[in-house]
Amino acid sequence: MKSLEVPLVALGLAALGLSSGPVQADMVSGAVLTNTCFSCHGADGKSAGHMPTIAGKSEKFITQKLMAFKKDKGNPTIMNRIAKGFSDAEIVAIAKYYAKK
Repeated sequence: MKSLEVPLVALGLAALGLSSGPVQADMVSGAVLTNTCFSCHGADGKSAGHMPTIAGKSEKFITQKLMAFKKDKGNPTIMNRIAKGFSDAEIVAIAKYYAKK
């Protein structure tokens, strides 16, 4: 690809609303980010089993819990590993999504 073509490709992607970079949390809905949560915490975060229900908890509570898991604080669970896969902005998006359920 010629050096002039690269900026044109990037400009074309930008015009289409596409990005060649990583997806940011504000570009992804909380519903998409929470697909990871459904298998343990139930559909829409409403657990039918022993896992805690997370739907309806406050945004602050969910954010604090996920940030603590991400930093390996509290009781180690699978959540420590899962939380590390999310950026801080993605954690906030997840917390906003479940707080509204």
